[in-house]
Amino acid sequence: MRNGADVAKCMALGADAVAIGTAALVALGCNDPKWEEDYEAIGSAAGFYDYYQEGKDPAGISTQDPELSKRLDPVAAGHRLANYLGVLTLEAQTLARACGKNDLRNLEPEDLVALNVEAAAMARVPLAGTNWIPGQQY
Repeated sequence: MRNGADVAKCMALGADAVAIGTAALVALGCNDPKWEEDYEAIGSAAGFYDYYQEGKDPAGISTQDPELSKRLDPVAAGHRLANYLGVLTLEAQTLARACGKNDLRNLEPEDLVALNVEAAAMARVPLAGTNWIPGQQY
């Protein structure tokens, strides 16, 4: 899950809950360009998470290394994560309301539509404002 739209889609398809992982790490400060030299030093780059299993997270988020963990400001990181989760929730709720639902848990597969013909054909959902699913015989 990256955003509220992803959450709303999963809920519409029947999920009881969703989980976030990488997006939360990014909200905490992972992949910050200020650590680019450190990413390069371990043979990685921002956007790749191959250094986690070795405990070498340059941002200090997922490491046991005392020196690296000093890089994380838990208060600032907590505020960023709270902001991310708040916006994700508001976006998902707004999408539910746009579908005429009073609760995110009331979304249904019928609420999923595509904004262009290509997306409608690929996802096999109706084009917004119609009942037409491109490529389907009626």
